[in-house]
Amino acid sequence: MAISKKSDEVLATGRRKCAVARIRLTSGTGKIVLNGRDMAEYFSSEALCGFVNQVFKVTETAGKFDVAANLDGGGIAGQAGALRHGLARALVKLDESYRAILKANGMMTRDARVKERKKSGQPGARRRFQFSKR
Repeated sequence: MAISKKSDEVLATGRRKCAVARIRLTSGTGKIVLNGRDMAEYFSSEALCGFVNQVFKVTETAGKFDVAANLDGGGIAGQAGALRHGLARALVKLDESYRAILKANGMMTRDARVKERKKSGQPGARRRFQFSKR
């Protein structure tokens, strides 16, 4: 985990499923850029944008920070979860008083649920082929 405080800049990493979000948080006007694109353009669903912005709403820091993030791996929902986790970690690095609020809202915990692998001789992870007695 890299910590950089040059010119009021914080680096953090968030993870969810197979997605990884590398975040650079700086003081600013609330602009969020993901992989060189605006957040509304990157996440077409308003629900995912709201999910990410929960971090700022809970800590009452909406519009105070600019976010530049590189998202890699996984799908769109996993990347949104990774971004939210990384933002929470970045805010705590910036100000330790946010930890209690974010932890109470479940944003500091890495959601470790990942898809279970398919087993050989079966059509899925748990599903079995239909049993035939005759």
